[in-house]
Amino acid sequence: MGLIRTQSPSPPFHVTLPPPLRPLLLPRTVCTSQRICSCFGLQIEDRVNSNLSKTSLVAGFSSGWSETQSLVLKKPVNNYSLPLGALLTSKTPDVSSMPLTDDEKIGVLLLNLGGPETLDDVQPFLFNLFADPDIIRLPRLFRFLQRPLAQFISVLRAPKSKEGYASIGGGSPLRQITDAQAEELRKALCAKNVPAKVYVGMRYWHPFTEEAIEQIKRDGITKLVVLPLYPQFSISTSGSSLRLLEGIFREDEYLVNMQHTVIPSWYQREGYIKAMANLIEKELGNFDYPDKVMIFFSAHGVPLAYVEEAGDPYKAEMEECIDLIMEELEKRRITNAYTLAYQSRVGPVEWLKPYTDETIIELGQKGVKRLLAVPISFVSEHIETLEEIDVEYKELALESGIEKWGRVPALGCEPTFISDLADAVIESLPYVGAMAVSNLEARQSLVPLGSVEELLAAYDSQRRELPPPVTMWEWGWTKSAETWNGRAAMLAVLVLLVLEVTTGEGFLHQWGVLTLFR
Repeated sequence: MGLIRTQSPSPPFHVTLPPPLRPLLLPRTVCTSQRICSCFGLQIEDRVNSNLSKTSLVAGFSSGWSETQSLVLKKPVNNYSLPLGALLTSKTPDVSSMPLTDDEKIGVLLLNLGGPETLDDVQPFLFNLFADPDIIRLPRLFRFLQRPLAQFISVLRAPKSKEGYASIGGGSPLRQITDAQAEELRKALCAKNVPAKVYVGMRYWHPFTEEAIEQIKRDGITKLVVLPLYPQFSISTSGSSLRLLEGIFREDEYLVNMQHTVIPSWYQREGYIKAMANLIEKELGNFDYPDKVMIFFSAHGVPLAYVEEAGDPYKAEMEECIDLIMEELEKRRITNAYTLAYQSRVGPVEWLKPYTDETIIELGQKGVKRLLAVPISFVSEHIETLEEIDVEYKELALESGIEKWGRVPALGCEPTFISDLADAVIESLPYVGAMAVSNLEARQSLVPLGSVEELLAAYDSQRRELPPPVTMWEWGWTKSAETWNGRAAMLAVLVLLVLEVTTGEGFLHQWGVLTLFR
C-alpha cells in the first residue's frame, strides 16, 4: 500500500522529477533581460542578477505574443528543498487599465475528455477513446490495427459501461458542467475587464475540439489561450489533446498566424489549492470526529510505463499537488493523516500504484474507520466520481470495515476555482506578462506557458524508447515465458481481427460481436 502520511509543522518538501522532464531552476531575482526559452526550462537564455530570494524561472514562448514572460516552476531538482508556503502565488494585479485594441479578439479554449450523453453514445465514445494512440500504444508495426482494435474493445466494453452510465442517469454530465464552467469563466474574465469568448473542445465526444476550432475561426479570434481542464499534465490527457491541436494548427493557415499560448498544468496555483482545501474542510465537518478521518486522495491512474519509461510528469505533479493542499490545510490546523492511490486502471499492464480498491481494503484491515475520498484529478463530476467512487468504492469500503464514508465533490463552478482560472488566463496574455517581468518582486506567476508545438517538442525531445521487458527466451513458469506467451496470444488475436475485418467471416461475426464492421 502507499505511504500513509501524517502532518507535522512546516515540513520541508523534497521532489525529484523524472529525468526526461526535469526542469532547470534559477534563483529568484530581479531580471535585467529575459529572452525566449523552452516552456519546460530545457533551454535557458536568460540573464539574472544574484540576489536570491525565491525560486523562479523566467521563460517565454515563440507564438509572437511577447518578448518576455515570467514563469515559476516549483519542482525542486536534485532534492533541493524549500517550504511549500513560498510557492503560492500572490494576487493577480489589477487589470482594469490593461490596453486592448479594437481589432484584438481574445478566446479561451477549454479542453476536456468528453463523455457520452446518452446510452447510445457509449460505444462510439469508447471507440474514439481507444482509437487514440496516446491511450492504447501499439508498436509501430501494428499501428494500422489501431482502429480495428478500438472497435473490438469498445464493442466488448460497451455493455458494462452502459450499466455504469445508466446508474448515473443515462449519460455523463461532463458536457453540461464544462459548459457551465466556460460561462462562469467568461463572466469572471469580464469582471476583471478582460472581454473574451470561451470555447469548449472535447477530445472524444461532442463538442469535439475540431468543432470548437471552427467556431474560433468564424469568430475571428486573434489571441487564443488554450487551457486543458486537467490540473496535472499527463501524456494521456493534456498531452493527447495538445497533440491533436498540433495537427490541426499545422494544417490551417489561419491558426498558424493566430497568436496562442497553452497553460499545460495549473495544480500549483493558489486559487486551486485553496478551493480544494475549502471543499475538504467542509466535508470533514460532516464527520462526528473530523480529526480521526483519513483523507484519501484518489487520482485517475496511468500506465506505469508512461511515468518510468516515457517520462510522464503526472506522478510527480500529483504528489506535489497533494503536498500543497495538505500544507494549506495545516495552516488551518487540519493535520489529518492522508494517503494517495490511483483508480480506473484498464487492461493487463501495470498502472501506477497503489491501486484505489486495494488500498481501501488494506485501510479497513488496518482499522481505519472514517474515510474521506478526494477525487484529486477531476474538476467535474462524471462516471469516475459518480459511479466508480460513489458506488463501487463506497461499497468496498463498507465491506472492508470502514464505518463512515464521505466524498469531496468535484470543483465544478466553485467561485475561488473559477476566479483563479480567470487569473491564469489573464497572466498568460502578453501585456500581463510584460507587467509581471517588470515587477517580479511584487508577485509570482505559476503559469507554465508555451505554444502547442513547443510543449510537445519539449516532451518528445526528452522521451526515451520503452525498453523491452525481456531479452531472451526462458522456459518454465518465468516472467520471460509469460511475456512471450502473451505476445504470441496478442499476435494471434491481431491476426484474427485482420481476418474478421477483411473477410467479414469468422467466429466473432458468427456470434454477432463485430456486426458493426459490416
